[in-house]
Amino acid sequence: MRVSTKSDYALRALIELAAEPEDRAITADELGKRQDIPHGFLQSILGDLRKAGILLSQRGQSGGWRMARPPYAVTIADVIRAVDGPLVSVYGVRPESVAYNGRAEVLKPVWIAARDALREVLETVTIAQLAEGELPSSVLARTQDDEAWRPH
Repeated sequence: MRVSTKSDYALRALIELAAEPEDRAITADELGKRQDIPHGFLQSILGDLRKAGILLSQRGQSGGWRMARPPYAVTIADVIRAVDGPLVSVYGVRPESVAYNGRAEVLKPVWIAARDALREVLETVTIAQLAEGELPSSVLARTQDDEAWRPH
């Protein structure tokens, strides 16, 4: 899986927002400084998260950004979909919509299975858990094997 810079920045910004009191908005400048995210890029990401109903923008002297939904109700998968689209795509098409000929048809269930495996982790971890530094035991269990840490 390739995690885009956009998804990484979005998650980092949301972790910062989730750690703040519910009624406190944080400016894009402050978020960018805390996580070393370029301002223009961050503004675009925050706009995508607003369109997806994950963030609210607040104007005025105490303006900025805050969570539109409780952090426990937003998963990593929600964030990736908001800023990058589907978790798995094959040349820009969702795996269930890909058409293959002949022997290559066997690839379709591979892409479906890969998406299912990603969902098992990414739809389980919430922004609240990330902000608290507490991952679900099912996710932590996947990191116990040394093989999980080795690049292939």
